[in-house]
Amino acid sequence: MSTLKKTAIWITLLALFLKLSGFLRESIVARQFGATEFTDGYLLAFSFITLIVAMISGGFNNVFLPMYVKHKKDRAEETERNANGVMNATVMIFLVVSVVGAIFVPYFVPFIFGNMSPTTEEVAVKMTRLFFYAMSGIALNGILESYLQGRRIFVPAQISKILATLMGAVFAILFSEQMGIYSLGYGFIFGTVVGIFIQFYYLLKSGFSWSPTLLVETDFRKAFIALIIPSLLNSVVGQINMFVNKAFASGTGDGAVTYLNNASLLVAIPNTIYATTIAAIIFTLLSEQVDDKKKFQNTMHMGMMISLVTLLPIAVGLFLLGKEALTFIYQGGEFTAADTQNTYIALVLYLPMIVAQGLQFIVSKSMYARGKTATIFKISVTTIALNALLNWLIVDDLGYPGLAVTSSAVAIYYLTISSIVVYKDFERSEITRLLTLFVRVLVPTLLMAVPIYLLKEFTIVGELHYLIRLVGLGLLGVVLYVAGLYLFYREAFRQLLALVRRKKGQPNKS
Repeated sequence: MSTLKKTAIWITLLALFLKLSGFLRESIVARQFGATEFTDGYLLAFSFITLIVAMISGGFNNVFLPMYVKHKKDRAEETERNANGVMNATVMIFLVVSVVGAIFVPYFVPFIFGNMSPTTEEVAVKMTRLFFYAMSGIALNGILESYLQGRRIFVPAQISKILATLMGAVFAILFSEQMGIYSLGYGFIFGTVVGIFIQFYYLLKSGFSWSPTLLVETDFRKAFIALIIPSLLNSVVGQINMFVNKAFASGTGDGAVTYLNNASLLVAIPNTIYATTIAAIIFTLLSEQVDDKKKFQNTMHMGMMISLVTLLPIAVGLFLLGKEALTFIYQGGEFTAADTQNTYIALVLYLPMIVAQGLQFIVSKSMYARGKTATIFKISVTTIALNALLNWLIVDDLGYPGLAVTSSAVAIYYLTISSIVVYKDFERSEITRLLTLFVRVLVPTLLMAVPIYLLKEFTIVGELHYLIRLVGLGLLGVVLYVAGLYLFYREAFRQLLALVRRKKGQPNKS
């Protein structure tokens, strides 16, 4: 693709379609299976898929991409050969994991998740075994995304993700009577396989030549292993926290895992779109600019600005209209109004994560681009203890909402410590610029939020059909926020426009 504009537009549209596909799947699950032991078992099993995706898209990509970009500049042929070896070796490792994991599923699933009902445990074990059979393919799908991103090819990876998600929904519609909730797993696997072929086709089309080799140059291998170990451990830390949360949730009553999952899916929309679009592009730029301190700082600040400008109003908007959104997506069939209210409680408590995780994407990517994987791991590993301690202290009293509280608290802690580490290496003016950013974004956000709150709570608007409130007040919020941004923070308004106009590799300075 010739310009960043074309790339950003395509992957943003595809990311939006991906989330719509995800909600189509979850809506089908909610209406056909409700918030039950079956859905809890399915969601617990899907945690292992999330683990592998995090290891590859996070742990693997955060190390491979900077190394690939750096070495390809001077030693293109050798780098491509090393890339082949790394890909093949990684798939072989996950093939072994698939076999061993499938054998021992009945033992480690009950151990990890603890207090499950018999039905939840049966579904979780069977679904986890199904996913482990396909684990090496799921890993390869993520690896191909990293290789394409290294070549500045972003669209095929989004198409692959859409297929995996959409096929889960399609299979649930077509085969749920025959396969039950397991139709979701078969659909996900089918879509993943098709996505592998699509990504591999575009990788070969870009000039990549695959060869069946496991050989990697000694220097490249040593450097890769030295960085990949702490990076993978860091990605596992996040999943350990997730497993801890789901283990606590499985003991707080039927449907708790589903309430938390459905709320977190809505909260994850902004960051999923952001991470697969703007953050992915910014990470590529940071990897290329690591030797130019001024450009590096400017690009990072641009990322922090875009994160806050886009994610803070979304978080506030979900607080105001989240119940209407949940009603539209989930409520109906087996998913009742009471289920929607329980999900909204979790949603509100998850909202700080939207902003915290969006900013953390940029902070972490800047550290990965500079090869500081060990530092990230040292910080993130402390979140395990904090997460477990907070869960132990408050979950018994608050129930499943306590898990949302701990997740948000840990996300804020992680962002704070990471930012301190990063900004201590920058000029002091960068800290001032960051703090000023928070204040300037708050003004247009309040200009948006206050009128919507007043209209909803104190006028007839609050009595209208939920869909009218969702669409009407949502559009009003967008107009008010854009107007406020233009009036009170014109620099950010212009930079957002400039982001999609400039050529790739030419970061806009602020």
